Parts: sequence; C-alpha cells; structure tokens
Amino acid sequence: MKKTVYLDTTIPSYYFDERDAVSFQSKVTKQWFAEESKKFNIYISVGIIDELDAGNYPKKDEILKFSFDFELLETNSLISDIVEVYVKNHLMPKDYQGDALHLAICSYYKIDFLLTWNCNHLANANKKQHIKVINTKLNLPSPEIITPLELFSESK
Repeated sequence: MKKTVYLDTTIPSYYFDERDAVSFQSKVTKQWFAEESKKFNIYISVGIIDELDAGNYPKKDEILKFSFDFELLETNSLISDIVEVYVKNHLMPKDYQGDALHLAICSYYKIDFLLTWNCNHLANANKKQHIKVINTKLNLPSPEIITPLELFSESK
C-alpha cells in the first residue's frame, strides 16, 4: 500500500517559481515529482486551491491546473473544529489559518506526510512536539511534516 502525501500551497507554487531566491526549492520540488511522486498517493484540499487562486503568482493558471491533478480532500465541520483548537492553543497564528487547515486535514484523514517548504509554521522542529501534544489530546495522529528533501528514496 502506498503512503499518503498532502501538498501544502508552497509545493505547487514553488514547482513553477522562477525566482532566484527559491531556485533551490524549485529544483528539488521538480526533482521530487520526477523521481518520487509516483510512489505515493498525493492529495490536496480546497484550502490549497483557494490560497492559490487568491494569490498573485506569475504562472497562476499553470499552478492551478497542476494542482487539479491530485485528489481533493473535502473539509467538514470536524476539521473546522480542529483548526479552532490549533489556533486557540497557539499552534498556528490566527493570521495563518491556512496552515492550521492543512495540518487539520492531514490529521483528520490520517495522511502520512505533509509536504511543505513552509519552515516557519509547519516543517519546524520547534512546532513538531507542540503538534504531537495537541493531536494526542484530540486523539488524532500527527503527520510527518517535511520538505521534499526528506522524502527521497535512499540512493544505492
């Protein structure tokens, strides 16, 4: 059985990003899709589509088209309740409820990996323990929150 991966907004946006400042992340993201993505069941949510649609991206149409290639996970009132708990417990700032939504969806659907380049609010060692504590209280599993760099197969 394939492991599951949820893409946050940074993954499809960096895939198409041509700025020098994120050229490394863009290259790794493209490499991950070329070499590793078929080994996983990949999901997104309406939250990602909404964030991408609201954003100001030079290749917005391509990013959205790319994103629709993945299975869409639905949100519901239970996920909204989880987001509220995350914000109330300062797991995510109120201004970053999109990050809380991504994490809540992964936790609710028992996704194995949340793939992101967001190292401030998600792929952050200081956050991971806090996430596990809150999810344990909610009786939810915690996804591995990682960058594409951490999800390559071992080289032989």
